[in-house]
Amino acid sequence: MKLAKLFLISIIFCTVLSFFGQSACYSGGADEMIVCGDDKVYIIDEKNSDGTNIKIVWQWQVAESRSQLPDVYQKYLNTIDECKSVDGNTKLLITSSNGGVLLLERKTKKCLFYARVPMAHSADLLPDQKIAVALSTHAQGNSIEIYDIRQPEKVLFKDALHSGHGAVWMSERNRFYALGFNELREYSLKNWNTSSPELKLEKTWEIPVKSGHDLFCVSKNELLISGHEGVCSFDIEQEQFTPFKPLQSVHNVKSVNYIAETNQLCYTKAEESWWTHNIYLENPNKTLTIPEMKIYKVRVICSEHKQISP
Repeated sequence: MKLAKLFLISIIFCTVLSFFGQSACYSGGADEMIVCGDDKVYIIDEKNSDGTNIKIVWQWQVAESRSQLPDVYQKYLNTIDECKSVDGNTKLLITSSNGGVLLLERKTKKCLFYARVPMAHSADLLPDQKIAVALSTHAQGNSIEIYDIRQPEKVLFKDALHSGHGAVWMSERNRFYALGFNELREYSLKNWNTSSPELKLEKTWEIPVKSGHDLFCVSKNELLISGHEGVCSFDIEQEQFTPFKPLQSVHNVKSVNYIAETNQLCYTKAEESWWTHNIYLENPNKTLTIPEMKIYKVRVICSEHKQISP
């Protein structure tokens, strides 16, 4: 009886943990992709898309949420630079370099949270309904900020980080990772379930790629980091950086997604100033082109993690 109870508790605990943060594809394959740029977000059926023949299964534009947001957010959210699937793929976490963060329910497109965050470049969902945001170069930026979904626009904690670009919560390690211009940081949670939550800096590593840009969780022990001159992998246990061979010499990778089990790779790179019209995939090898969007990032959604229909 005791063993049965312990087994049930462990299942519930693991399930709850899996609902926080970015859904890393440790196994299986990518089923859908989220693409963002301008003031738009698309979810694409990757398997049934090729070239300019793009099968869009879900889409959202800032104007659709006009009635749910203060008017000024039409400006704050018109240069979207992050689009993560979170909370069991029932929600989308969106950031914009023009200064906005938004949590959107996928099924209804309801706005669940918003905040004015100068030069927001990435974010992730943390336990107890908290959101961590990485802020890039700005007079009120260069930092990591913590918000509570239940308190829109209220900063609960802030730590300086030059050119904040990456934010990843790893529930298996109970750690938050943040990427800046020349460093990767590991934080633990402190006083988390109080009115004054904090991030406690545990470790800092100098990254080997110039100008850190994207941070992606490959597995329980591996992160990918893109920079101005290539992409590298970071082994957390060994605290070791190694070149990520498929993209080690590719410049200006703005977003990178890799599924180790299937060897699937999906990424974007700056080709027209800071943006592109193209999404590059390997295994299967193809390029998806969206002429009407200045694409910044792409994120994969795995079939085994998808919770609801588009």
